[in-house]
Amino acid sequence: MLNIIFNYLIFPGFLFSVCIGLIAGWFDRKVTARLQWRKGPPWYQNFADILKLLGKETILPSSAKLTFLLAPCLGLASLVLVATILGRNIISPSQGFSGDLVVVLYLLVIPAISLILGASASRNPLASVGASREMKLILAYELPFILSIIAIIIKSGGAIQFGTILNHQALFGSNIFSWSGLIAFLVSVLCIQAKLGFVPFDVSEAEQEIMGGVLIEYSGLPLAIFKLIKAMLLYTLPVLLIILFLGQNLTMLSVIGKFIALLIVIILIKNTSPRLRIDQSLRFFWRIPTLLAILAVILGYFGL
Repeated sequence: MLNIIFNYLIFPGFLFSVCIGLIAGWFDRKVTARLQWRKGPPWYQNFADILKLLGKETILPSSAKLTFLLAPCLGLASLVLVATILGRNIISPSQGFSGDLVVVLYLLVIPAISLILGASASRNPLASVGASREMKLILAYELPFILSIIAIIIKSGGAIQFGTILNHQALFGSNIFSWSGLIAFLVSVLCIQAKLGFVPFDVSEAEQEIMGGVLIEYSGLPLAIFKLIKAMLLYTLPVLLIILFLGQNLTMLSVIGKFIALLIVIILIKNTSPRLRIDQSLRFFWRIPTLLAILAVILGYFGL
């Protein structure tokens, strides 16, 4: 029992994933600052921001419902489960369970749903615009993302368990070193950019247009939880890509190197792309990434 609590609350669950996510967020801010010829914040800045929010008053909109406060907790709980499942599979692939890949894919949708629920419960017009955009984004990027994962499942002999996928890569090499794996990887990187709410797919927050959108009414502890959710996503999504596409030789140094490399790719996309309108995002995901993901599935079926 104590071991289970430790796994979920300390390592590799909540506390570990939050710390790594906040450090990854600092790395994002530091690289962004350097690209803009600025110095950037100190390494502890994100931790200080969270502590400051925890000390702030939580202001509730007059028309807000209980959902307004429960929504961020729902998103946080889902990511704690994801971080624990992924971490345990990296440490020991045999610790996974049948269908854990499917469970993780379901859980990774919940943070976006929690944003939609919280924004809708606030009854703010700008939050409603943000929630509407978030819903459309989910419909746009989930299809190519799932198709790219299906390509990896096919390449792994129909495996829907992380341990089996990792064992397959240990025997035959990382999935990224095949045509289907490479194409699926590129599609997945674009999709997790949208899952993270990073430019060019940050239309649901878009501070310059709708002043924070889905988060406009949040303050204090609930806002801190949403910030933690984004930090945990910045940890869990690259780790998911490492397991699925770069799963050969997962030593500690190898995982750290691959994680940093993926972070750099995500940050460079964020800082070299203009924000797309919601209609442009929909057209983009339903065309190029979806077609590429279908191509990856076909190539994976033929073993390429």
